[in-house]
Parts: sequence; structure tokens; C-alpha cells
Amino acid sequence: MMARVSRPVVQRRKVIVNIGTSADGFIARPDGDLEWLTSRPAPRGFYGMRAFVKSIDTKVLGRKTFEASLRLGARFEPPTRYVVFSRQPPPADAPLGVEFVNDSIGPFISGLREQPGKDIWLMGGGDLIASFLDEGAIDELVITIAPVFIGDGIPLIARRHRHVPLDLLSVEQFENGVIQQHYRIQSGAPSVPR
Repeated sequence: MMARVSRPVVQRRKVIVNIGTSADGFIARPDGDLEWLTSRPAPRGFYGMRAFVKSIDTKVLGRKTFEASLRLGARFEPPTRYVVFSRQPPPADAPLGVEFVNDSIGPFISGLREQPGKDIWLMGGGDLIASFLDEGAIDELVITIAPVFIGDGIPLIARRHRHVPLDLLSVEQFENGVIQQHYRIQSGAPSVPR
């Protein structure tokens, strides 16, 4: 008689978008400028970002977001894993440990979810968020809305026809007028155009 071996239950890693927008739905000005967002005094805990960063161990971003992050002085250091989706080869001066991929989103993220670890932060930009939505590869969105209209810019999600039902998990209002909405993508919801 064979003994049963119990295996620990591994929780599926979630892909979470956590991003700031203007009240009119833009994540940056057309030239990538974020002054309208970064010049605001932030509350203690930085809109929950400090706690959120402790819940993730992988950051996924598009090439333009990667390049903008470098210009803003971001450091790409272990132990966090950095994955940059790009159709171009990595730049010669890319920080060590940053992984550039040109794979299909669905199979790549499925493989990433099966690896042990914490949740995955899909940082943006709008084109990559849209592509992940269309692949059904996002679990949750945390959208922090600054009380300002900027009139034009890079949209939160690249525009194309889609229907993605959401469940509202929470809404938080901060003293400085910022509002944070936390959504879960409805399971089994169609994310591609009908």
C-alpha cells in the first residue's frame, strides 16, 4: 500500500495593476510627463503603496514605461524580478537582471503564475495593460485618481472595443482629494471584443 503524500496548496499568484491616473483617465501627459501626479504631497503610507510593494516580488512593464522609469531615476535591483515586454532587443546599457521578453502574454503569464512567489505588479503602460486585459491576464486593478484634469495624454488603457465587467472591492478617499478604487476582474468575464 502506497502512502499518500500531501502537497501544500499553492495560492495562484495574482496579476495586479496599481497605477495613478488623472481624473480624466490619463496616466501621463503625451510626452510622458508626470509632474501633475508627482508634485502632490502624498499621505503617510503613500496611498497604500508601501504595503502593496511588500505583497509583490515581480514587476512587469512595457518598454516605454521602462525607459521613462530609468529617466526618472528608478533602480532595478534584486530581489525583485523585472520583466519588460518589448518588440525591440534590450538596450546595451540595460540594468543587470532586467528580463526582456517578446513572448505571447497568455503563455508567459501562465508560466509566471505557476512559479512560487508573491503577486505580480503590472505597472503599465496603457498599451500593455490593454493587451493583458484582452488576454484575460489581469486579476485586479488599483486605480489611484488625482483630482486634476490634464486634457490629453496616455490613457490608462489603450482604446479599443472591449467589455470587461469589474467587481468593486473598495474605495478610499484621502484628505488631499485623491480617490483610490480597487477592482477585481469578474472571473469568467469575456475580455475580448464580442
